[in-house]
Amino acid sequence: MKYFLLTALLVGSVICADAQGLKLPALSPNAKISQDFSLSSIEISYSRPSMRGRKIFGDVVGYGRVWRTGANAPTRIKIGEELMIGGHKVKAGEYALYTVPNRDKWEVILNNSTGGWSANGFPIDNDVARFTVRPITTDEVTQTFTISINDITYTSCKIELAWERTKIVIPVVANNNDSIEVSIDKAINRPPKQTLPYFSSANYYYETGRKLDLAKTYVDKAIEQDAKAYYIWYLKARIEKKLGNNADAIAAAKKSMELTKGASNEAENNHNNQKILDEVAREKKPRQEMDPQ
Repeated sequence: MKYFLLTALLVGSVICADAQGLKLPALSPNAKISQDFSLSSIEISYSRPSMRGRKIFGDVVGYGRVWRTGANAPTRIKIGEELMIGGHKVKAGEYALYTVPNRDKWEVILNNSTGGWSANGFPIDNDVARFTVRPITTDEVTQTFTISINDITYTSCKIELAWERTKIVIPVVANNNDSIEVSIDKAINRPPKQTLPYFSSANYYYETGRKLDLAKTYVDKAIEQDAKAYYIWYLKARIEKKLGNNADAIAAAKKSMELTKGASNEAENNHNNQKILDEVAREKKPRQEMDPQ
């Protein structure tokens, strides 16, 4: 209670000082992160209190009590498309993010009432998701409360909250395969046809491991339009290798290496393509050793 009273006094003094034209450093400065994800973005706005020699969880942030997940106003999260957050379907929109820390588990709450100030009295009927996650004890101390978005793939990412020696991870999944394929179809068939949609689409199918035959078709189309682009040949080498077309993978890797001779990135590109050549060689070696010819 003393902590929240002190916070209220500090916030009130900042507002009063600001009204008088005085700007002072904030103990819990505001922060905003914006991360492109899937076909839209995730934006998180929050305040960042620091430890300042205090014990945090179980003291400043009490166990079993609703926390604003930061200082001052509750943390807000805005998503640009429907996502699965903590296993719950959450529509595009802006939500208040509350948590209830405990030693062995945290409850995470998303509520669509974003105008509140304290952690008490928000309308439970406006909850859109409640789920639990297990806290992780870290070796490194995080002095200032930090929210980050990590481990990003085409279809998933993790929202991570860290303070003191505690971290929680909130899984996020986008069920976007159908939407992406619609976007690919529109881009591929929009005249004039350009190289980038073919290359990007081939790379998407390669990275997700879906429709590799279509990935091969698109990368070949990209090469038809720009046969001197070393990076397209490198992608073709990876696709052919994944399809088991080792001869075509070797030819594409060598072509990519040839196209970067004398370029500033020659060493890096040669290293990447050589890995493909080495992988093919290792796969062929056991069969050759078994063949007496």
